[in-house]
Amino acid sequence: MTEPLIRVLVVDDQELIRTGLRGILRERYGFAIVGELGTGNEVTRAVDRLEPDVVVMDVRMPGIDGITATYALTRDDGAPPVLVLTTFDEDEILAGALRAGAAGFLLKGAPAEDLQRAVRTLADGGAWLDPSITGRVLTTYREGRPPMRPGAQVDLLTPREKDVLSLFGAGLSNSEIAADLVLGEGTVKTHISHIFTKLDLRDRAAAVVFAFDHGLVRPGDPRKPGGA
Repeated sequence: MTEPLIRVLVVDDQELIRTGLRGILRERYGFAIVGELGTGNEVTRAVDRLEPDVVVMDVRMPGIDGITATYALTRDDGAPPVLVLTTFDEDEILAGALRAGAAGFLLKGAPAEDLQRAVRTLADGGAWLDPSITGRVLTTYREGRPPMRPGAQVDLLTPREKDVLSLFGAGLSNSEIAADLVLGEGTVKTHISHIFTKLDLRDRAAAVVFAFDHGLVRPGDPRKPGGA
């Protein structure tokens, strides 16, 4: 049976960039761009109307910028994940996107295959941080986040939950984690839910930061096959 296309909403003020994204995220590769916006002003309404699986969001746009739009969108528990796509490798901007609730970021100069894998990973429940700048951005992210509660320790996790979090932090999607650990996808989702509850994590970015901070994954580690 043919896999359903991943529905993508593209938000970028540059027509040239949107044209490029249409070529990369097209049906032959398993995607369908269901809408395009040139500003963050209408993102929430567009998501309600178009029901995308992933939102690819520029940062610098006229009107409402990408970080503000991401924050407004991710306040809804049922919102699709946001992948921030930017030409600016400015650590504070990208850290701000993570604090706003983005599930990942990718520089616009990355290979097309990385963008495709990133969108697939987010659609499948994972997170994606561009490995070329992850270390710096996470350092900036930590400086602006609230302190982690005292009980949020890696020892609260079972060995299997640590395995899942390690692969999650390395950029694998739920289905890739399931294949790597020989588990059902439902079991992986249950483990991730338990991890978030035990560690009091708000979102995917916080889970990735925790994995890095506790040595479960390191900046520069190669992603597993399928993750990047």
